[in-house]
Amino acid sequence: MVEQSAIRWFHEIRKEDIALVGGKGANLGELTQSGVHVPPGFCVTAEAYAAFISERELDQSITQKMKTLDYENNNQLNEVSAEIREWILQTDMLESLEVEIRNAYAAFSENLNVTDPFVAVRSSATAEDLPEASFAGQQDTYLEISGITELLYHIKKCWASLWTARAIYYREKQQFNHFDVSLCAVVQLMVNSEKSGVIFTANPITGEREQMMINASWGLGEAVVSGMVSPDEYIVDKRTFKLIEKHVAEKKVLVVKKANANGTDTVAVKEYLSEDHVNQQCLTQAEIAQLSRDAVRIEELYQTPQDIEWGLDCQTNELYILQARPITTLKEEETKVVEKVETPKKDARSRISCLSWVC
Repeated sequence: MVEQSAIRWFHEIRKEDIALVGGKGANLGELTQSGVHVPPGFCVTAEAYAAFISERELDQSITQKMKTLDYENNNQLNEVSAEIREWILQTDMLESLEVEIRNAYAAFSENLNVTDPFVAVRSSATAEDLPEASFAGQQDTYLEISGITELLYHIKKCWASLWTARAIYYREKQQFNHFDVSLCAVVQLMVNSEKSGVIFTANPITGEREQMMINASWGLGEAVVSGMVSPDEYIVDKRTFKLIEKHVAEKKVLVVKKANANGTDTVAVKEYLSEDHVNQQCLTQAEIAQLSRDAVRIEELYQTPQDIEWGLDCQTNELYILQARPITTLKEEETKVVEKVETPKKDARSRISCLSWVC
């Protein structure tokens, strides 16, 4: 059983709590406690996942499967992965845990004065930011989820995503014990973004620490971080927040909330917004400056260059910071001149989409 509360609110979490709430959860707590404008939410701790796996004896069944699995056999790996994920989805959640989640979502709704608020349900693995391995982006996120039944189901979907074929194979190749990696489900208020994207507090192409790069597009940030759209790109001077360079992209699609259901849809920009929006610049100078100021503040908090996800709410026009993590693939500054000359512009943008982490 879960010996202590399985719920941690963002304001109760610090960046040192990775073992309890994973990398994403710990960063959201740290940002919240530091006064950054983060959508509110709570974490269903990694301990809750571990208790579920143990008390429902899924660990025993999974261990038996692992003993006979040939990790290099793609068909067998995919079959075993699908079977384990289905076990998790079909197994009843621990009663005490379900009560805690129901109570937390009810309190969350009451605090917001909204019935069944829409949330993002994000996977936050406890090992995702270890220096010797990179687990980030291997697990799933579900957007625009409303209602306790759907929330409970999608928390289990996040748990199950710890057992995708990709995640199993990666842990095996990195020689990680499969049960040493746990998962927290982050429940965060959904921002209905008019525009969104990522900002890097160092130029990830050249390694220039005194430049920042902003990627921006219409709608929810999934379009940018998944690579389904080529975003606008802005290079900003970190000291003055002045725009050094920009490339306004042809933005053909955007991701939006489904009209009458949980989840999201991908739609054409020209049909959902207008033909003009396809080639229209996303961000104003004021928005670029505000994003840049917020990003510098976050970098100062962590004392290392950051990869930051953001969204501009279409109803309140408020700018939210949705997540932050270190840039793990930053080139050394000494190579910036060579990189600037040899890297074609379109390659720079395609490489940025690879750097961007899936929210």
